[in-house]
Amino acid sequence: RSQPGLWTGGHNIFVYHHPNKPDAPLLCDFGVEVTRTFETAGEVYATETPAGQAAVAVHLGPYHRMHEAYTAIEEWMAANHRESAGHSWEIYRDPTPDPADTETTIVHLLK
Repeated sequence: RSQPGLWTGGHNIFVYHHPNKPDAPLLCDFGVEVTRTFETAGEVYATETPAGQAAVAVHLGPYHRMHEAYTAIEEWMAANHRESAGHSWEIYRDPTPDPADTETTIVHLLK
């Protein structure tokens, strides 16, 4: 917020870096969409979502049911013989008064 024009209503994004080992921790970047890159300020730094083909599902409804969109993506990947490239992210639109109308886009990067 200290840089004019950097943020103009972007949405929150959680980027997950899936571990290669089953017991390893899941690393996550929490961020917000901005209009350009910027200089690092303390713990705040510019990053980008990974590029490439992806499976995408739009979840409409309360957050506690987002697993349904993840299941749909996993089923689509299995049916189409596609594998995860180890990154996924969630783009959170603005919450609505009725959680049934809240939209979240889920993206799973493909190999």
